[in-house]
Amino acid sequence: MKNWDGVIWNPREIEEESMRLVAGFLQELHLPPGEKAVVSRIVHTSGDPELAQLVRFHPQAVESGLAALKQGAHIFTDVTMLEAGINRRRLTELGGAVHCAVHTPEVAAEATAKGITRSAVAMENFGQQLQGQVVAIGNAPTALFALLDMIAEGLRPALVVGMPVGFVGAARSKELLLLQQAVPCITVLGTRGGSPLAAATINALLYYKEPTT
Repeated sequence: MKNWDGVIWNPREIEEESMRLVAGFLQELHLPPGEKAVVSRIVHTSGDPELAQLVRFHPQAVESGLAALKQGAHIFTDVTMLEAGINRRRLTELGGAVHCAVHTPEVAAEATAKGITRSAVAMENFGQQLQGQVVAIGNAPTALFALLDMIAEGLRPALVVGMPVGFVGAARSKELLLLQQAVPCITVLGTRGGSPLAAATINALLYYKEPTT
């Protein structure tokens, strides 16, 4: 293999150097440890330091999410890409599992009949299964709108990671998510988002360790 000057080849060293650089971008934000862990992973995953300024947390988001995951909460997602990005091994260790129903024949048929997205139908069909669990949305604004309807009707997930992406409905759905105060949430303002960012958020919580004093 050619000896490229300055290239780090060792995976652990790459990770350590990446996180060292990310930490420099976050210095002026003065984030609590749990929020810092999430934002660090989002910046690391996206390669975009500007995203650090756009992440928003409900005051109880980290606390509620960590508590639920430690108690074996399941994670419900809107798309398979997000499902694939969540660290299943760590989630299984905690007693949870990840679920995505967007590609089931029943959901596809219902979505066609109603003329709406499969992600929205899948979220509606999860229904009361979401009570006290973690919901992660990384693609479809319609899934987040459907979830917001259920929250308005009394559904209470432990945490919503709402990071749909795009130019049609994404920004508005996230604004509405932040306006509701009943359910802890983490989101990214504006049109940016996506499954990698939502998965990074979940994985940051799965591996988070309280700082020792």
